[in-house]
Amino acid sequence: MSLHPSLQTYADAWTQSVSAISELVAPLAEGEWNWATPCPGWSVRDIISHVIGLDCEMLGDPRPIHTLPRDLYHVKTEGQRYMEMQVDVRRHHTAPEMTSELEYTIIRRTRQLRNESRDPSHKIRGPLGTEQTLELAMRMRAFDVWVHEQDLRTTLRKPGNLDTPGAFVARDLLLHGLRDVVAKKAGAPANSAVVFDVSGPVEFLRTVRVDADGRATVDGAPSLGPLATLSLDWETYFRLACGRVSYASVADRVKIEGDHGLAEAILREFAVTP
Repeated sequence: MSLHPSLQTYADAWTQSVSAISELVAPLAEGEWNWATPCPGWSVRDIISHVIGLDCEMLGDPRPIHTLPRDLYHVKTEGQRYMEMQVDVRRHHTAPEMTSELEYTIIRRTRQLRNESRDPSHKIRGPLGTEQTLELAMRMRAFDVWVHEQDLRTTLRKPGNLDTPGAFVARDLLLHGLRDVVAKKAGAPANSAVVFDVSGPVEFLRTVRVDADGRATVDGAPSLGPLATLSLDWETYFRLACGRVSYASVADRVKIEGDHGLAEAILREFAVTP
């Protein structure tokens, strides 16, 4: 194995999640590919197109030359337009075409990972003409496919895999986004702390501390006098953080202690994914 050790976690997480996705969609009837998912504006087919498209870009394939329709209500930003290109170009593909391309892409990416010898800091093409390190790109792919696996499980009513390697990659990435949520979006005051107590298959306690300059950090030490403590289960946490549900729809699954106004402001601004 030539893969750098720091990349192995992400390769394992991607492999597990993308294999689960392939198993989920393989038996679907043609009509089931059109079912709506929690991902705004996307069907089952659209999610699979997105997974295929981004892994093809990881392989270095050229992006499709395609003009997007003007009536895609869920496409509002340049980043969304970028992501939609790989999706819309496959919108009329049949179920066999989709499963075949997915399987072929998984084979190609697995071979690429098996032969990957580049350093984690090696720069590769990122979205919208940007550059990103190979490590960041692989971390984002592991996160992305796990979240979309969960989107598909919700739609197909096949829950599971809430504690797989991809779930822990998602936990760390979503926790990183908590700093801006608490300090900037929700406006937590200086010299304050907010505790998140998460239960379930992925269990953790984290404290977001805002310093005198309004900068936030996240750590695993409990706070003796937090302004607010939010207790919720892992599934509710990641669905809120990924923008799949609103706080109003899951309020009964969140317990708040302390400053309710601040806690609710945090929960309303909880989504950290674009």
